[in-house]
Amino acid sequence: MRYYRAKQFNAQKAWDAQDIAIIEGASVRLHWSDQPYIWHKNDGQEVFVVLDGCVVMKSRSKDESGHWQIKERQMHIGDICHAQEGDEHVAHPQGPARMLVIEKVGTV
Repeated sequence: MRYYRAKQFNAQKAWDAQDIAIIEGASVRLHWSDQPYIWHKNDGQEVFVVLDGCVVMKSRSKDESGHWQIKERQMHIGDICHAQEGDEHVAHPQGPARMLVIEKVGTV
């Protein structure tokens, strides 16, 4: 058995991660960041859990006229986001934050 205390995890740079497990093709990783990630679409589902800190999760899609429509949701400790395959999104930590991310191995 291995145990992890998320609050004690620190990384050398934003979005570094500690690998926890690979379960049937899905990675379970503990991330630390104080900087936004990049806009991206997953080629599978993603579960994103805020363990420490606060994160603004943004999602975007184009409307009928081709303009980007951006939605934001402030996530606090214990909040969970489930992104479907193809959902375009980006996480913006509001200061240092720790997140548990479960997604297909090799996802950006």
